[in-house]
Amino acid sequence: MTSVQVAQNNDGNEAAGNTPEEGYQRGLGSRQVQMIAIGGAIGVGLFMGAGANIAKAGPSIILMYALAGVVIFFIMRALGELLLYRPVSGSFAEYAREFLGPFFGYVTGWTYWLMWVVTGMAELTAAAIYIHFWFPEIPQWVSALVFLVVLFGVNLISVKIFGEVEFWFSMVKVTAIIGMIVIGLGVLTLGFSEAGDTAAVSNLWSHHGIFPNGVGSSLMTLQGVMFAYLAVELVGVTAGESENPEKTLPKAINTLPWRIIIFYVGALVVILSVVKWTEFAAGVSPFVHAFEKIGIPLAAGIVNFVVLTAALSSCNSGMYSTGRMLRDLAANGEAPKVFGKLNSRKTPAFGIALSVALMGVGVVLNYVVPEKAFGYVVSVATAAGIWTWMMILVSHILYRRAVQAGRLPASSFPAPGGAAFSWVALLFLVFVLGLVAYDSEARVSLYVGAGWAVCLAIGWAVLKSRNPQLAAKVEERESVSVSG
Repeated sequence: MTSVQVAQNNDGNEAAGNTPEEGYQRGLGSRQVQMIAIGGAIGVGLFMGAGANIAKAGPSIILMYALAGVVIFFIMRALGELLLYRPVSGSFAEYAREFLGPFFGYVTGWTYWLMWVVTGMAELTAAAIYIHFWFPEIPQWVSALVFLVVLFGVNLISVKIFGEVEFWFSMVKVTAIIGMIVIGLGVLTLGFSEAGDTAAVSNLWSHHGIFPNGVGSSLMTLQGVMFAYLAVELVGVTAGESENPEKTLPKAINTLPWRIIIFYVGALVVILSVVKWTEFAAGVSPFVHAFEKIGIPLAAGIVNFVVLTAALSSCNSGMYSTGRMLRDLAANGEAPKVFGKLNSRKTPAFGIALSVALMGVGVVLNYVVPEKAFGYVVSVATAAGIWTWMMILVSHILYRRAVQAGRLPASSFPAPGGAAFSWVALLFLVFVLGLVAYDSEARVSLYVGAGWAVCLAIGWAVLKSRNPQLAAKVEERESVSVSG
């Protein structure tokens, strides 16, 4: 069992148990969980970050997204096995706490919270840039502030409202990307539009080859590519509020390969066939630029609306997940008790409020360094996300060992290949961290990470001094049955 077994609900009553989702509404239906999973695979990293990655890697960026997508699937299947073994709202931190000890649960929970706070900054930055497309006279920081306040209100109402908003955000993204692919295929096959004369599949290799800047330059984009996949693990956070996690979670995870093939690989193949890669640059959405090239001004505006939706969707998800993670930390004595409280609508309002306040730093960045804000937060968010994924993989490896030794029950959703693919994914993530360290611009995230580690170490020392039992090794724990 975790060291703290009691969570406070909003009525002030104590609810026994080690699942910190106690008191939540199971208000997320199957269609909402599915769309949250889809939306997590379509974010600003694809719509905004892909422009800089294309400029660096050329057509080989397609291979980088595909390679990273395979690793992400390994991570999600590992998480899926853990979720069906024990579905809890603070999933990543809870599993790290169970299999690695209280300290790792504490570090993972706070680091995942940090990841979403800085990701929220990136999304606000992107959203402000997209508004600039229509209204160049509006300062970026003003747009970012307005979106921050509106989404904060949405997350305070109820999980059902969050799920419904996220459902329609994701529906817009899915419909638009499929539409973009269809129009692009029409340009390639029928030759209509202003891009018809130059659009051809041969654009994927005819301009200095698939690796125009060398394999090394392509590999260096992996850090940005991995940022595009941040949030796919969000379905794990929804476990405590899903109506039927045993059915909805496996379905959401198993459809991930198709989402990657269609929304990442498929979309980029079509775009880079319609427009040669040399025309793309950092700071400009490749989707918007492609439709401007096709010569449909209205379509460029529509695409800009879609990518704005993608940014707001991700920021919305960030507010949701940070509140839940802070409540999990509070339930385990690793955060102030106030973050464990729910408001009358069963949402962790205090945790969401703190996260939103810190996301406001993104508004300041948009005011101080608008041209660099996106790059700064992307590197920090990627490093924090990689830590979270590594903890999922290590927890999965240790869980499989416990199952084989007969100490824990087997999950109803075992990962293919057992722990072998988790080892492969773990080595890949270490390699990406090496790339981050090698990149002089992205290296700032490691400096921030070192500072963050010092803060966490100090915090842990304070917690142990106040509650020595917090760090005590747990020799026995109850078997927790998987229930909806």
